[in-house]
Amino acid sequence: MFIDEIHRLPKSVEEMLYPVLEEYALDIIIGKGPSARTVRLNVPRITIIGATTKLALLSAPLRDRFGLILRLDYYSVNELKEIIKRSAAILKIPITDKAAYEIALRSRKTPRIANRILKRARDILEVDKHQKIDEALLEKLFKLLEIDELGLVDIDKDYLKVLSEKFNNQPVGVETIASALSEDVKTVEEFIEPYLLQIGFIKKTSRGRQLTQKALNHLKMSLPF
Repeated sequence: MFIDEIHRLPKSVEEMLYPVLEEYALDIIIGKGPSARTVRLNVPRITIIGATTKLALLSAPLRDRFGLILRLDYYSVNELKEIIKRSAAILKIPITDKAAYEIALRSRKTPRIANRILKRARDILEVDKHQKIDEALLEKLFKLLEIDELGLVDIDKDYLKVLSEKFNNQPVGVETIASALSEDVKTVEEFIEPYLLQIGFIKKTSRGRQLTQKALNHLKMSLPF
């Protein structure tokens, strides 16, 4: 049994899983009050797999009942390229190797994003009556979606520009950045920053966020004196 986003399980459901994990049995309470009784149902010897990106949100009793905790790394560009070619075959979309590679570069190491870009490429393929997804088609698509070669979109670029231009790359708190972007803090911390941190574009200091030289090079800038 595969449980996606397992950290979101309601407490009542989580507690019902305990005997399943330990004894392959499901305890169901029938009735209420003094007349309530528990019926135990045997469960086949299944393997339960839970997936989450927020391990700390799992309660310790639930987490400790799993025999093995593994961390899955992000996908490489070549792995994403193979996923894109497979998805294209399923969708019956002809695509060149170079086009699959270019999509993989912009997929932020995530298959879900790769497949989303591929589907938007299919839209242009059908509307403009192209024969296949190639570099010429993708050039139009990436311009339309405003995605650069690293997969950065408008909100990412605005974040980088706020730090580099408005604050001259001085340390800035996340609340100030959110206000400058007219976004809420949670959007900045959970949607924008994780990928920028992963590719080494920003660093978090005790005084606030700053761009790295890598980010400044991407913006064709240099560190201020």
